Amino acid sequence: MSVEEKLRVLADRIKTHSSAMLTEEALKTAIVLPFLAALDYDVFNPDEVIPEFCADAVGKKGEK
Repeated sequence: MSVEEKLRVLADRIKTHSSAMLTEEALKTAIVLPFLAALDYDVFNPDEVIPEFCADAVGKKGEK
């Protein structure tokens, strides 16, 4: 399946199940991880995807 097809399937899933995604964890499981997987990242490899990575921004030091 091509990246475009994977993203189309993901977009359909979002439209269908958006009302059920009420928590951060639900959103991560239903959208974020499948999106990264569609881009061929190994979401189970901590060298590729770092959960809770601290990305400092102006005025937001140490937040995840």
